Amino acid sequence: MKFTSLRTSDFRNLEIENVKTDSKSVILTGPNGQGKTNILEALYILSYGSSFRTSYLKECVSWGKDGFYISGDYEDEDEYEKGNITVSFFSNQRKIILDGKEVKDRKELVYRFPCIVFSHEDISYVKGEPEERRKFFDQMLSLYSQRYFDALRSYRAILAQRNAAIRSGDDYLISLYNNRLATYGMEIMEERAGAVYEFNKIFPPLFSRISGTDFNLIVNYQPSWKEGGSVEEIESILVSSLERDKKMNTTTSGIHRDRFVVMSQYGPFSQIGSTGQLRLCSLIFRIAEALYFSKMTGKKPILLLDDVLLELDSKKRGEVLSSLPDYSQVWCTFLPDENYHENSSLSLHFIVENGRLNG
Repeated sequence: MKFTSLRTSDFRNLEIENVKTDSKSVILTGPNGQGKTNILEALYILSYGSSFRTSYLKECVSWGKDGFYISGDYEDEDEYEKGNITVSFFSNQRKIILDGKEVKDRKELVYRFPCIVFSHEDISYVKGEPEERRKFFDQMLSLYSQRYFDALRSYRAILAQRNAAIRSGDDYLISLYNNRLATYGMEIMEERAGAVYEFNKIFPPLFSRISGTDFNLIVNYQPSWKEGGSVEEIESILVSSLERDKKMNTTTSGIHRDRFVVMSQYGPFSQIGSTGQLRLCSLIFRIAEALYFSKMTGKKPILLLDDVLLELDSKKRGEVLSSLPDYSQVWCTFLPDENYHENSSLSLHFIVENGRLNG
């Protein structure tokens, strides 16, 4: 799927009036602060109904305005499926219209517009807190597995209910929640273990080739509950840890405490890698995610690359671009006069200035 046109109104600094973007590769150039990242954010919101930069869509509204509107026409590679997706936000309410019908559940978009964004903030997936890596793998799995998406959503809902019961001292409800939490938790653990196994077939050789270093990296999955256990065994863990949970006012074990550690032969990579190596690692994380998605689904994602090639030398930049899976569309942002890539002559070029696209 690709976006063939884009319109925005009162979204950050953007005012884009029906700009045609019917190309497999779109290049956006311009100085910092002109709106290049805002354009990628708008496309991401069309794909998922949410932003990769903020949890609060009201932060995306232009200063002094009441809300924003984003609309895009789309079509698949064979031009067989065409339509329109619109996301608006007014009076603190988001509204998504897909081909004239309102979307009530955002998961309807996830599998229609698979989109992967590459940004500088991705370094948190390598050097940040454990919850950041959980977020990465949850996104990666949810992008192709509706079963995982539904299990994770159910687990989070039950976890919130169990935590509320812990705070209110309602032990009877806690015992009911234990079984459901263990059941969904086991399903998620199994999916995560399988995903990390497959991810480790892609990521280590990719990092070795692109980085040109002797680091042998691998992702080590460390579940909070013993991997391979039964639902009954997990329920026993929840029962035995209840007093600790009550002291902490929260559920202290479960898949929400799982860890994904990037390990090298010398130890955790976050502790020994340079800032440049960690940033490159996070970029390769995203490439591996895109390759994993294509392998698992046979589909082509939309890729959004936000200035992530800026710090790479020409050789590494070429390695990164040649390592990307086949995509339905890619959007890249660059500074003025920055070298793009060898096939840039085949791309659609725009100059971004004061929130507008100039062809």
